Amino acid sequence: MADIRLEGVGHSYDGGRTWALKPMTWTWQSSRAYALLGPSGCGKTTLLNIISGLITPTVGRIWFGEREVTGVPTAGRNIAQVFQFPVLYEEMSVYDNLAFPLRNRKFPKKEVDQRVRQVSQLLGLDQVLRRRSRRLDPGRQQIVSLGRGLVRPQVAAVLLDEPLTVVDPALKWTLRSKLKEIHRDTGHTLIYVTHDQTEALTFADEVVVLNDGAIVQAGEPAELFLSPSHEFVGHFIGSPGMNMVPAEIAGGVVRVGAAGVGAAPDGLPPGPVRIGVRPEFVRIAGPGASPGAGATVTGIDRMGAYDLVHTRVGEHPVIVKTEAGSACEPDAAVFLHFPADRTFLFRDEVRCGSLAPLNGREPS
Repeated sequence: MADIRLEGVGHSYDGGRTWALKPMTWTWQSSRAYALLGPSGCGKTTLLNIISGLITPTVGRIWFGEREVTGVPTAGRNIAQVFQFPVLYEEMSVYDNLAFPLRNRKFPKKEVDQRVRQVSQLLGLDQVLRRRSRRLDPGRQQIVSLGRGLVRPQVAAVLLDEPLTVVDPALKWTLRSKLKEIHRDTGHTLIYVTHDQTEALTFADEVVVLNDGAIVQAGEPAELFLSPSHEFVGHFIGSPGMNMVPAEIAGGVVRVGAAGVGAAPDGLPPGPVRIGVRPEFVRIAGPGASPGAGATVTGIDRMGAYDLVHTRVGEHPVIVKTEAGSACEPDAAVFLHFPADRTFLFRDEVRCGSLAPLNGREPS
């Protein structure tokens, strides 16, 4: 197994007028589990199919270790790919479907049996190994398809294109855990495409966030949640996503309307910015507390374990996540505090600094 390296790789379906995947340089490190996360239409599947060889990129080169594979077809790349919907030989048994990729590559019979039974046990397929695949429900068929992709012990990478779409929601948590277990066992490089942030954050060693055909940030799940470097990441990751509030830097103070909510970091020039802070970190205080931004409560969602307090600062909504049983009432006037260590400033959608305490101390 080797690193998969993209050098200036991009793809256009219309002769270069628009880019489904903007030219990028990126390395997928060997033996790591990646999630490729983004909304529908952002280029995730295009990127996956370029790596597998189903699509030849419009520009750029692809390397598997020291071997360039840009023009090499899929069969020559030693890639296992699992698609969104099941791809099986329906008249074959589950056992034979799992064994097929190994038999096709002339693995010894004993090793075929050992690998099939190992993967079937991990995926909970032991009881249906002799059943014909067409007799399984779609969710179980997809689990078999997943097993076909994972059964080979030596592949350059396993590419998973939203593989749990047709799987019953109750099984998804279990299967993600099984995937991580198989990854630890095999050491495969896994690239898991999804638009579901929960799938991405619970599965991957590293999450790569794609938007509008470009990578906007990559990092460990905690890093993306706690320290987004782009507005899209703050908005897309989290439930609900990060609050974004227009503000202005003047005289070294960050102001939301007339209220000073913190100090600007040294070196950041005056002008408009957007404050980004997650609902988990906004604090509510009564009127008159300072510094803070005045707000009006517009509604409360009682979620059981916690409350989501909806407020409005001027014309801009801000959600605050509080403990269950919040005393806030609709139309109440409150002040919102934005903690310096969890509040970021953005310009042109890119993070340009963090809020600093006024007078050298955290607002109280």
